[in-house]
Amino acid sequence: MRFETLAVHAGHRVDPSTGAVTPAIHPSTTFEREPDGSYPRGFLYARNANPNRNALEECLAALEGGEAAAAFASASAATSAVFLALEPGDHVVAPVDAYHGTCRLLRDTFSRWGLEATFVDMTDVAAVRRAVKPSTKLVWVETPSNPLWKVTDIAVICEIARAGGARFVCDNTTATPALQSPFRLGADLIVHATTKFLGGHGDVIGGAVVTRTRDPFFEKVRAIQAAGGAVPSPFDCWLVLRGVRTLPYRMRAHSENALRVAAFLARHPGVEAVHYPGLPSHPGHDIARRQMAQFGGMASVQVKGDRDRALAVAAKVRVFTRATSFGGTESLLEHRASIEGPGTRTPENLLRLSIGLENTDDLIEDLDQALA
Repeated sequence: MRFETLAVHAGHRVDPSTGAVTPAIHPSTTFEREPDGSYPRGFLYARNANPNRNALEECLAALEGGEAAAAFASASAATSAVFLALEPGDHVVAPVDAYHGTCRLLRDTFSRWGLEATFVDMTDVAAVRRAVKPSTKLVWVETPSNPLWKVTDIAVICEIARAGGARFVCDNTTATPALQSPFRLGADLIVHATTKFLGGHGDVIGGAVVTRTRDPFFEKVRAIQAAGGAVPSPFDCWLVLRGVRTLPYRMRAHSENALRVAAFLARHPGVEAVHYPGLPSHPGHDIARRQMAQFGGMASVQVKGDRDRALAVAAKVRVFTRATSFGGTESLLEHRASIEGPGTRTPENLLRLSIGLENTDDLIEDLDQALA
């Protein structure tokens, strides 16, 4: 099946008992066993499996072209499960500009557990190669990265991981499988914040780990999912599965809108820099053209001036909403350094933009008046 068809049908089946086309929500925490103690319908307890979660996992695996997926209550839980599947003393190579929550997990949580991490610029191939050592068991990339939207050459970094005997993981949250296929470029695992574009409506928090092959490492992730219990509710799974059905068309609109907004901002006299992979001036533009179908719905702008100027611009928007998160139908704007807090590497004059599905002229006019 082609991608649009998969988005509509993967994980969905007509209910055999009622004929319902839209799936039911199954809130039950437990399921009936047979007199001999078996559970032939496949469900024992909701922490282990649930019909809605199974459907979502089947859908996500199909969209990414993998063999299986594990859904979690958040992307942080999904990320933690991958790190927990490693051993104390193992080494991780991670992006210096990854989502700050990922960096925080490695620095503040898993370092105390004995996991070692080296943070590098993933666009610097030589630096990545130098960072890999005999104890490296995992190389993590996030592309485009948040919030500067740097583009990592997935195939090249994957080759480095393979040569070092390490597993290769790609955070595909911002591109989504609609725009980028990390498994085709060699990735072993893909991580998602299903909260964002996959859910697509700003009404659910979730995460997922998708595996190219159902190997022993993924079975560790699956065991951590059940034992740790950081699983999404049936309704959360239902919401993400509903959002996926329109994903191909939403991502096209997000990408088209973002490209127009970024091009406008790049010409604006009040702007110092625009970070968007779809602009020819972006350092990763050629790589993005090669490995992405379009350039996504996320952009960042550095206004001319300092932190106060950026906050003043943010205070004047009328169509954009000042809020954290991204990937919904509405356009959001935030002063990212304020959100990330002490130790942030994000420029103080930077505003992160999640470009929604509004009319692009309205978004451009809103930013124009805010920058005036």
